[in-house]
Amino acid sequence: LHARMAEVRRVLAPHGSLYLHVDWRTVHHVRLLLDEVFGAERFLNEIVWAYDYGGRPRDRWPRKHDTILWYAKGDRWLFDREAIDRVPYLAPGLVGPEKAARGKLPTDVWWMTIVPPGSRERTGYPTQKPVRLLERIVAASSRPGDLVLDPYAGSGTTGVAAARAGRRWLLVDRSPVAVAIARTRLAESQADGR
Repeated sequence: LHARMAEVRRVLAPHGSLYLHVDWRTVHHVRLLLDEVFGAERFLNEIVWAYDYGGRPRDRWPRKHDTILWYAKGDRWLFDREAIDRVPYLAPGLVGPEKAARGKLPTDVWWMTIVPPGSRERTGYPTQKPVRLLERIVAASSRPGDLVLDPYAGSGTTGVAAARAGRRWLLVDRSPVAVAIARTRLAESQADGR
């Protein structure tokens, strides 16, 4: 991970940033590693991706979130507030009808379900992320025509989200299964225009 993150940092545009998805088992280790590679002062946000799907253990709190660590390469980074999808207010009566109709920018806790088992989006890849999740990241931190890199491409979700948003994409994965799934998915996505 260290070697790959150092290379990612090296090839990032000066205004580029990294969003790295990790789970509860590794987030504390990865945060320290990224502080070393990017610098602790380049840490921008810890985004909690919360979902409510799957099993419920009886002997502990159910684990229903993952973490996305966001780091910038330099002193300036792209954050396009206007391009981000808005979410409903939890108490719309407190903000008035105009604001309630517009919605609000998401906070650093994103309630977004996983890809449901019966969904058309489902590829069968075990760690597949929903396209909506990556669409939010791509919209916030890149411009049309920019190159979006995913060094752990998995099922190709980042490529699909980037293509939909008019970005170029480069996906890397060492798993032949992941590469095959992503290749098929991206070809189908381009054929469907989605």
